[in-house]
Amino acid sequence: MTVSVPSRPRVRWRRSLAAGAIGTVTVAGLGGVGGAAQAAGPGLKADDGAQITATTRVAGNEVDLTISSPALGKSVKTRVLLPASWQAGGSATYPVLYAFHGGQDDYTSWTRNTDIEAWAAKYNAIVVMPEAANGSYADWYNYGKGGTPKWETFHTSEVRQLIERNYRAGGARAAIGNSSGAQGALSYAARHPGLFRYVASLSGILSMRSPGIPAMLMFTNAGNGQDPYAIWGIPRFDDANWAAHDPAALADKLRGTGVFFSAGTTGRPGPGDPDVAPWDIGLLSEIAIGQNNKDFQKRLDELKVPYTAHIYGDGRHNWPAWRREATFIWPTLMRSIGA
Repeated sequence: MTVSVPSRPRVRWRRSLAAGAIGTVTVAGLGGVGGAAQAAGPGLKADDGAQITATTRVAGNEVDLTISSPALGKSVKTRVLLPASWQAGGSATYPVLYAFHGGQDDYTSWTRNTDIEAWAAKYNAIVVMPEAANGSYADWYNYGKGGTPKWETFHTSEVRQLIERNYRAGGARAAIGNSSGAQGALSYAARHPGLFRYVASLSGILSMRSPGIPAMLMFTNAGNGQDPYAIWGIPRFDDANWAAHDPAALADKLRGTGVFFSAGTTGRPGPGDPDVAPWDIGLLSEIAIGQNNKDFQKRLDELKVPYTAHIYGDGRHNWPAWRREATFIWPTLMRSIGA
């Protein structure tokens, strides 16, 4: 089913306090939100040995975790927003929302570009913003050999277990993502049924094998300085692996998970967008992504999988549109996890 979404006012935003004073770095330390907001307990590891090696207080209830990840073969950061009631040594568990960033960005993306701290402060939920680099939200195929980087394992196993074991995150989870993070959120939800109660995609490629889309993905990843064939394999030749990560191909597995997706279609700037030329890549890419979301919508309709969609007109592939969409769907995400 498609739900009509009325226009929303422009969302005010600010840059994260991460750009300002940064607190003390500790190694799996102790303390409550009122203090340094550090990890609770001795720093429990994930099943594969991944561990939090440092915790940096950013501001208030906001902390950055350094995670030593066997899945990635290196250490990367994850930003966490803790609810006001969280205390080290407590017994309460909390629902959790994962916010995945887009390409050519990092774990600070959501706090730099939105008011996510203010949104989160109204609810008793943990918000987790993990690093994803340009990893395309997959355990890389590497020409059939596997191995690092394993971004899906990092997100769905390592980060999840570390947050649950050290910060008392419970089993009620939701996810939101923009751009490649949106594709990752839907892919994870379909590949791990039951992992999320609700998942929201903002301008994500949700039908990865639609005409022209593999070439677009290959071009984008090559432009990021990566071997584009190492991620999911060679299009058509390794089609089974592409299909195994394609939300449209996995759509039936989304049954039982709340689904929201949105994208623009006209290739014209929307409210708050910069004044750019008609051939701007941010405008042209959103045309393709809008059509791609329509392909995904058609697939869900064929399977009679429920969803909420906002396929709007004007809007560039950038944060002004994503802030509006995120502000709209945030209360639904919170309700889905009982926050």
